Amino acid sequence: MEAFAEAHDSSVQMIDTSIVRVHQHGGCAGGGETRLMGRSRGGLTTKIHACVDTNGLPVRLELTTGEAHDNRLVTELLSDMKSGAMLLADRGYDADWIREFAGQRGAWANIPPKSNRKDPICFSPYLYRARNLVERFFNRIKQCRRVATRYDKLAANYLAFIKLAAIRIWLRAYESTP
Repeated sequence: MEAFAEAHDSSVQMIDTSIVRVHQHGGCAGGGETRLMGRSRGGLTTKIHACVDTNGLPVRLELTTGEAHDNRLVTELLSDMKSGAMLLADRGYDADWIREFAGQRGAWANIPPKSNRKDPICFSPYLYRARNLVERFFNRIKQCRRVATRYDKLAANYLAFIKLAAIRIWLRAYESTP
C-alpha cells in the first residue's frame, strides 16, 4: 500500500471517514485496545479514516473506534501533504487547528464552515464538488463484504484486509487495456 501511495497525485488530498458495523462474532470478549471497537446505539462499530488523492485513489488508511470524532487522525492522514496542495474535507473537519496544520505545510484547506462559526473563512463550493471522490472510494471499498461488515476480532487484521482491497483499487486504476 505504501509503495502505491508513493506515486499518488498530491495536488489535492481528500479526507473522510466511514463507519462499519462489527459482526456479532467479531465482537467477542478480550483484546481491549487492539480491537478498536466502540459501542454506540447501533452496537459495536469501527470507523475507517481515509485520505485519497486527486484521482480518488487511497493514500493513507487508519482505524479508530466508532464513536471517535472524525478529525482525530488528521495529522497521521496528512503527514505527507506537500506545499501547494489543497485539502478537501467536510464540515466535521472545520477546526482552526486543521486549517493551521495545512497552512504550516503550505497547503490550502477548502472546508465548508460550520453554521456556528463566528469568523468568516475562505471557501470555494466549486472546488468542494470534487470531494465526492472520497465518497466513491468508500463505496468501492465496501463492495468487499469483509470490509462492509467487520468480522475480524483484531484491528490489525481488519486494517490489513482494507489495505488489500485498496491495493486492488490501485491495480484496477493502472491495469493496461488491450
